[in-house]
Amino acid sequence: MAAVAKHREKIVCSAALLFRRKGYAATGLNDIVDLSGAPKGSIYHYFPKGKEQIAVEAVQYAAGLVSQSLRKLAERHSQPAGMVQEYGTLLAGFIAKSNYEDGCPITSILLELSTASPQVAEAGRAAFAEWVGIYRTKLTDAGLEPERAYSLALLTVTSYQGALLLAKVQCSSDPILQVAGQLAELYRAAC
Repeated sequence: MAAVAKHREKIVCSAALLFRRKGYAATGLNDIVDLSGAPKGSIYHYFPKGKEQIAVEAVQYAAGLVSQSLRKLAERHSQPAGMVQEYGTLLAGFIAKSNYEDGCPITSILLELSTASPQVAEAGRAAFAEWVGIYRTKLTDAGLEPERAYSLALLTVTSYQGALLLAKVQCSSDPILQVAGQLAELYRAAC
């Protein structure tokens, strides 16, 4: 039974990678099967609603990885500025390591499907809300009032989203590092 669960996870992980790199429309079920090594029947068994169901789960999976990273950074740093700065450094390294093929793990799916799929849109809303919430909590714990903390947290998530896109287009980590530096300055001034 454990091997069956392993196929499900491999399918979701593979789909998340392929959607991030190629986009949803350009990724076929056969691509997911090939990368995952799972039997094709596993897709139909575990994802009876098809590719869209896989997309929802890929967004949830990838968003969870980002949330996990943010929580670890929040625990590691006593001050929010250190957290936001290190996250930018991690993003810059991540995208450079992929030779600028990767970007945000959920953006490609959301850009393609959020208006056509309420389920995918909801998964995206939940992901972004969680990320904003992690930054907001770190900022309020440092003494920033909740409304200001929310605004700065929202600015952080949207800034990193834009920086990832620019980094990918420019084949350079510099936009991410610039944003990280500016956000850290804002955090230091606010807390």
